[in-house]
Amino acid sequence: MSRRAALVGGVVALVALTGGCSMLPAMPAPVPSSVVPTDLPQQTPSSSGNLSPDGFDSAQRMAVRIRNIGCGTLSTGSGFALDDHTLVTNRHVVTDSSTLQLSTYDGRDLTAAAASTAALADLAIVRTEDALPAAPELAAADPAIGDTVTVVGYPLGRALTVTTGQVVGSQTDPLNANLGEVLVTDAPVEPGSSGSAVLDSDGRVVGVVYAKDSKGHSFVVPVSTLRSMLEDEASFTPTAPCTG
Repeated sequence: MSRRAALVGGVVALVALTGGCSMLPAMPAPVPSSVVPTDLPQQTPSSSGNLSPDGFDSAQRMAVRIRNIGCGTLSTGSGFALDDHTLVTNRHVVTDSSTLQLSTYDGRDLTAAAASTAALADLAIVRTEDALPAAPELAAADPAIGDTVTVVGYPLGRALTVTTGQVVGSQTDPLNANLGEVLVTDAPVEPGSSGSAVLDSDGRVVGVVYAKDSKGHSFVVPVSTLRSMLEDEASFTPTAPCTG
C-alpha cells in the first residue's frame, strides 16, 4: 500500500486489505471509520477433494500467509502458489518491505528470494527458495455475474479461512483507472485478505482479491488480467528493500 490504502471519492470508499500492527508507509488517508475489521468464524477444512492427511484440500494447501516487515511498519496479507517456487499476491502487500516472511497452511516457514510488482494492476510475484505445497489451476475465462466464488486466505493475519459469495458485478477499477474492468463480489474479506485467490466451483483461480469498499463488497483482479500480465515479463518490476 505504498501509494494508497484507501480511496475516498464521491460515494466510493475503497480500502486495500492489508492488516497488521500498523499502517503501511505513505498512506494518503486513514482507513474509513465505516470499515471495521471483524473476526470471521473459523471454518473447518472443506472436503472438496484431494485431501491431505491433515484434512486440508488442495485449494487450502496453496494459500500462503505473508508478513511484511517494513522500515518501522508491520502488515499482513495473503497469496497463493502459481508453481513450486512462485506465488501471486498484491503489490501493496509486498511494497516498502525490509523482509517478507511466508508461511504455509501447515505452519511451515518459507524463504522469499525476490519480489516483483506490477504498475498496471495491484499484483505482485514473489519467488521462494523453498518449495510451495500445492498450486491451483488458472481458469481459462473470467467468472460471470451470479457465479459462486470462494475466497481462500488469512484475514487479519490469523487462521486460514474460506468464505463464499457471488460475483455481483464489474466496474472500472477505482484504484487503477488504466487497468479497465475488475470484478465485484460479496464474499466476506478483511484486512489481511489482500492477495487471496478467488476460486470457481471447480477450484480454479478466477481472480485475486485486492480491496473492499465501505459496503463490504470485495474487488477482484480478474484471471484474464492476471494471465495477460504473467505472459508479459515487462509487466513486473523487481522491488528493492526499504531503507531507514
